[in-house]
Amino acid sequence: MRRLRRIKILATLGPASSDLAMIRRLFEAGADVFRINMSHTPHDKMRELVATIRNVESSYGRPIGILVDLQGPKLRLGAFAEGAVQLQNGQTFTLDSDKTPGDATRVNLPHPEILAALRPGHALLLDDGKVRLIAEETTKEHAVTRVVVGGKMSDRKGVSLPDTDLPVSAMTPKDRADLEAALVTGVDWIALSFVQRADDVIEAKKMIRGRAAVMAKIEKPQAIDRLADIIEASDALMVARGDLGVELPLERVPSLQKQMTRMARRAGKPVVVATQMLESMIQSPVPTRAEVSDVATAVYEGADAIMLSAESAAGKFPVEAVSTMNRIGEEVERDPIYRDVIMAQRPAPESTAGDAIADAARQIAETLDLPALICWTSSGSTAVRVARERPKPPIVAITPNITAGRRLAVVWGVHCVVAEDARDQDDMVNRAGQIAFRDGFVRAGQRVIIVAGVPLGIPGTTNMVRIASVGPEGDANI
Repeated sequence: MRRLRRIKILATLGPASSDLAMIRRLFEAGADVFRINMSHTPHDKMRELVATIRNVESSYGRPIGILVDLQGPKLRLGAFAEGAVQLQNGQTFTLDSDKTPGDATRVNLPHPEILAALRPGHALLLDDGKVRLIAEETTKEHAVTRVVVGGKMSDRKGVSLPDTDLPVSAMTPKDRADLEAALVTGVDWIALSFVQRADDVIEAKKMIRGRAAVMAKIEKPQAIDRLADIIEASDALMVARGDLGVELPLERVPSLQKQMTRMARRAGKPVVVATQMLESMIQSPVPTRAEVSDVATAVYEGADAIMLSAESAAGKFPVEAVSTMNRIGEEVERDPIYRDVIMAQRPAPESTAGDAIADAARQIAETLDLPALICWTSSGSTAVRVARERPKPPIVAITPNITAGRRLAVVWGVHCVVAEDARDQDDMVNRAGQIAFRDGFVRAGQRVIIVAGVPLGIPGTTNMVRIASVGPEGDANI
C-alpha cells in the first residue's frame, strides 16, 4: 500500500479504536504509526494492541510503527475536607507537607521535591493553568503563595511549575514497569514525557539498551533552554503543544513549534507535531477551518509526522479524523508553494560522507527528474539522512531488518520495504528496480537513483550512489 504524501500520520489507540477491524480501517485511511498511551492502558491491553497491530502489518506486508507513550510524573494536590474550595484573587494560599485535608487557606502538596525546589517568585499553575499562584515564601515544609488568577479548586488537581527546575527523573516506578513491559513486546518507539534535560533521555536509553528508539516529548519550559542537547541525545522529537501551552504563554507555542521542527531537521532527527490538531473531530465528522490550517502549517514546515490523540482514541469519528489528516497532507504537498517552502528551509549538509552522499543524491534526482530515490539500509540511517534533505521524488527504503523498517514508519517521505539483503552490488541495483517497479514508483524505461553503503550490510556506511535504468520486468541495470 503506497501513500501519496510524504508526511506521516500517528494515530492514538483507545476505547474507540482497539479492535482489529478498526485498526485495519485506520491503517487503510492513512495511519503509519500507532500510539499507545500508557496513562490509560494496562499491560494486558497494551500487549493485546501490539499483537493486533502486528496482525494488520502481516496482512498488508508493510512495516507499521508502534509508539508507546510513557505517562511521566504526575504532580497533584492533596484532598480538600469538603472536596473543593473557591480561591479568590489576591488571597494567600499555602501548600504544605501536612496530610490533613485542606480548606480555603491551605492544602497538602504530597511532593517534597516541589517544596524543596520552589523559590519566591516562581509560578504554580493548577488544573491545567485555570488557577495561577505565585510563591512568596518558601521552605522545605511549605510554600506561601498569592492567588493571581482564582477559581474553583478540587481534590488532586494537577500542578505545573513553569519556573521551577525539578530534581526528579522523567520516569516514575510506573514508567519503568511500563517501559519494560513494552520492550518485551517489541515496540519500536518510546515517547518520554516530562523531559527537562538531556540526562533524562540518557537515563531512559540506558534502560532500553537499543531495544527501541527514544522520542523526547518537549512539554516543559525547562526543556526549551536545553533543546540542542536533548535533540542530540534523542532519536526523535515530539512537539507536545498541549502541556507546553499550559506552562508557557500560548502565543509562544507556534514559534517554538517552528524552531523545534527546524532544529530537529538540521540534526537529522524525525519530529512529530502533536496535540489538538483536529480536536473538534472528537465530536464532529468535520474539523474547523482553523484546525485544517493548523495541520497544513505543520506539513508546510516539513515536520516528519502529525499526530492524533483523543480524535482517534476516544472520538466518535476516528477513521474520518485520519482520512481528513491524510487529505490535508496530500493537498498541501501538491501545492507548488510547498516545494518552495521546503527548499528554503533545507539545512546545509553535515560534513560527513553520509550527509554529503544524501545531499548529492537529492540534487541528482531532482536535476534528472527521477521518479524515485532508493536507499538500501541496514539500520535505517541512510534513509533518515536522505529524508533530512526532503527530496522531491519519493524515498524507497529497502532493508533486511524489520525493526529498522518499523522505526522508519515515522520518517518523512520514506516508503519502507523489508526484503532479503542484497548479495552483491549487481543484485542490489537489480532488486531496487524490481521493488520500485512492483510498488508503482517507476515504469519500465525510467531511471532511478540508488544510495547505499559498501560493504553491504554494515550500518552507518552510506558512501555510494548509482543511477540505473529499469527494464520491462522491473529489473535494473547501470
